[in-house]
Amino acid sequence: MAENGEEKLLAVARHIAKTLGHNDNMADDILQIFSNFDGRFSREKLASDDEDRPRSCAALELTLKSLDRQISQYVAADHPIWSDSADSSAFLDSIDELIATIRDWTPLAVDKSVGVCLARAEDLMQQAMFRLEDEFRSLVERGGESLELSRAYRGESNGNLSFDSGDDEEEEEMIGNGEDHQIPTAQPIGDYDIVIDALPSGTINDLHEIAKRMVTAGFGKEGSQESLSRLGLHKLSIEEVQKTPWQDLEDEIERWIKSANVALRILFPSERRLCDRVFYGLSSAADLSFMEVCRGSTIQILNFADAVAIGSRSPERLFKILDVFESLRDLMPEFESVFSDQYCLFLRNEAMTIWKRLGEAIRGIFMELENLISRDPAKTPVPGGGLHPITRYVMNYLRAACRSRQTLEQVFEDSTAVPHQPKVDDRASSSSMSVQMAWIMELLESNLEAKSKIYRDSALCYVFMMNNSRYIVQKVRDSELGSLLGDDWIRKHTAKVRQYHVNYQRSSWNKVLGVLKLESGSLAPNVAVKSMKEKLKLFNIYFDEICKTQCNWVVFDDQLRDELRIALAKILLPAYQNFIGRFQNVPEIGRHDKYIKYANEDIEAKINDLFRGSRGSAGAGRK
Repeated sequence: MAENGEEKLLAVARHIAKTLGHNDNMADDILQIFSNFDGRFSREKLASDDEDRPRSCAALELTLKSLDRQISQYVAADHPIWSDSADSSAFLDSIDELIATIRDWTPLAVDKSVGVCLARAEDLMQQAMFRLEDEFRSLVERGGESLELSRAYRGESNGNLSFDSGDDEEEEEMIGNGEDHQIPTAQPIGDYDIVIDALPSGTINDLHEIAKRMVTAGFGKEGSQESLSRLGLHKLSIEEVQKTPWQDLEDEIERWIKSANVALRILFPSERRLCDRVFYGLSSAADLSFMEVCRGSTIQILNFADAVAIGSRSPERLFKILDVFESLRDLMPEFESVFSDQYCLFLRNEAMTIWKRLGEAIRGIFMELENLISRDPAKTPVPGGGLHPITRYVMNYLRAACRSRQTLEQVFEDSTAVPHQPKVDDRASSSSMSVQMAWIMELLESNLEAKSKIYRDSALCYVFMMNNSRYIVQKVRDSELGSLLGDDWIRKHTAKVRQYHVNYQRSSWNKVLGVLKLESGSLAPNVAVKSMKEKLKLFNIYFDEICKTQCNWVVFDDQLRDELRIALAKILLPAYQNFIGRFQNVPEIGRHDKYIKYANEDIEAKINDLFRGSRGSAGAGRK
């Protein structure tokens, strides 16, 4: 070995002289300086490069033959090298010597014969690295079998991540064994207490030793590409997600939310911890390894969210898309902390891009809701002037949406494009969401007004508007919509309900009240008698006609129905009592009961029978 070392030293000296010397004389001068500096660099030993070169190569050849013999027996072994600690140590020692040999002789590679030897050394190194890679994979697989991940985070048959919750006992088994080790570990995400030690401590040490050699030999990327993860998320392409029926996709979204949270808050931090331990002291390799391990699973998670974002804008999809948006938003801190290195920057950026795209999808859904309201045709009138299905649908939809008010505020604040800017109560929230809600209310009101015009009876038109406006006000007052639209909005639309009430009374009952009016001034007795008989006859006809028609009309709200009846009784009963009293005091009429069809109690009973609707319709649409 000492002789080999001296040969290497002499070879290096000759190489330096040859490299620095621009001609033979300069090279000789440099050799003379070496000779004066150290006796080992005598002119006799240094003078004949051509004579000593075969001897140098012979030393390198001898070393390579020895290493080839040692390494090849392990490369060709049909059993895991790391099943025997003596074998694994000897294999690593041989690789260390090969790495050192290549490093020491590389400066002399300009020599053709040395270059040929080094090419053989590189081939041998590649064989050794391939076997190390196999051993790396085998250790990971065997380590995973000895420290199985809980079924809460693994599929039972195919190794895919299951989205169903497991037992607490199983989760406890996943927690690290708590042994202290000289290799530092990454800190877990603070929101979760679980960080999985995915492999036993001894296996991690073995992997670390392998990783050091692979990185030193320039094969770090190959080690990084080994899958240390047992995530194995089920792959669904964007096209497959978009073709999935919505009901099935709703279930997939629920599983996706659980998967994303487990992956970002438990499994990925655990993989980060594992990579940091395996590649301890090799930070760049650790970062690259982590990226390679988690990239596929992360892209699967993000692709699913992206497919949801670019899918249909149908309004019924809002609530599940909100769930995806909120989940991804809440996981952004994990994306920032877990994927904090340069190799994972594109994953952080992609997560942010898809999250914003989900916000665009939510705004698009509200635009589609606006279109749905605007395009809903005014064709068939609702029987009895009751609640229109679109009123019930839109109001219950908005009430449900407002349960995610904070999220929607965030979504709408990112959009400045609002097609119309209706007035909102100054004391209400002045957010973009409040403007959006006011605009939808305005569209709905306009649509209902158009629908009311298809009723031939103007009174029924007002009953229809009264019913739907009352329902809208109630839903606004009893939900987050109230604080968004404001008290002034509620007062304004409550006044509209009262005006519809007044308009109904006028259009329905003014002609009835008109016939009960008595002419002022003095009339001839025969004229007065005839007029009063004719008025009473008309009253009976009008009253019967109205009651027969309006008993089938609908007022869905009990309180509103009572208010209508009480208000009607207050104006009709006194007028009727006054008229009948005058009628009964006219002696020329004779038998009064021949003309008087209704007593006061009968009138009141008929009024109380109004707005009951046809069977099953009076209470329709109260929800």
